Amino acid sequence: MSREELQAASDELRKASELADGDRQERLYEHSNQIAELADREKGPDHGRLDRHMNALYEIAGDTEGDLHDHVVAAREHLKEYRKGVAGI
Repeated sequence: MSREELQAASDELRKASELADGDRQERLYEHSNQIAELADREKGPDHGRLDRHMNALYEIAGDTEGDLHDHVVAAREHLKEYRKGVAGI
């Protein structure tokens, strides 16, 4: 499992936050920061933590369109790819 996937997800969310406004901008920025922190940790996130981020991004993606939507979906795909290598479930 590649930490680069986590960093790429964070980067996509940072780009998305730049296109958003208000509460959505703050929410995307916070997810970006949290995922960047996970990428820097010695021990990666578990399935539950990843699922929480993925579910939130699914919800956000459903309420967006255009480039903003595309960045959120791309971030979710990076998390999904990373999750394939996480031991467990």
